[in-house]
Amino acid sequence: MYFVYILQSLKDMRTYVGYSHDVNERFASHNSGRVKATKYRRPLKILFTEEFETEQEAKKRELWWKSSVGRRNLKKYFKKLSR
Repeated sequence: MYFVYILQSLKDMRTYVGYSHDVNERFASHNSGRVKATKYRRPLKILFTEEFETEQEAKKRELWWKSSVGRRNLKKYFKKLSR
């Protein structure tokens, strides 16, 4: 199993999208400062995860979340949370 995850920085409220076969281990890496992309944006929280059978499916979904359409949907998600 592979997972796509979306993290949110509690420092600057920005998001980070990634994929991994072990979300908990990867999340710990992000919050401990071992991931260059999020090192200075800690602490982070997991907004949500999606599960996929193959790594290829997870990569495809990660790229979708990083696209303009995916980012727009993420903004809609935030608007629903803030209501």
